[in-house]
Amino acid sequence: MIAVTGGTHEEFREYVVARGPALLRAAHQLTGHPNDAEDLLQTALVKTYLAWDRIQDRAALDAYVRRAMVNINISWWRRRKLEEYPSEEIPEPALAGGHVYLPEQVEQALDRLPTRMRAAVMLRYYEDMTEPEIAKALGISVGTVKSTVSRAMAKLRGDLTIPEQRRLESRTSA
Repeated sequence: MIAVTGGTHEEFREYVVARGPALLRAAHQLTGHPNDAEDLLQTALVKTYLAWDRIQDRAALDAYVRRAMVNINISWWRRRKLEEYPSEEIPEPALAGGHVYLPEQVEQALDRLPTRMRAAVMLRYYEDMTEPEIAKALGISVGTVKSTVSRAMAKLRGDLTIPEQRRLESRTSA
């Protein structure tokens, strides 16, 4: 439990209220995920609060908190365990039907996509073109390329779900 003195607590609270949103944006840039950013900022603010009386230059508080966030993020990153290990062979997923191979399923799923979606996915993932290059090739905006590829990938994921998995998902959502 942290001992709270009136003046220190109020001064710290005012700092957090004033600078919290900007610090949260910095944390989000470090982590890339909103929930991780909130956790990172909260941890850095706890460390800052514990050191509050030792921080002489109040103008450097943002730099202190940002440095704490960077150090904490590095520490968290180092602690993560490798949960996936590289392998010499890439296993093919077992399919319920057993007779249709994954490459054929992917090809069939691509064929079911509307023309623009199929073209955007093919250019992005098979031709390895950038979004601006795809936009120029298809005569559409970069934003349209992003949304089209996103919707196409969602459709492909849905089409490529193993039938047994679809049944399980429908049971749990019902």
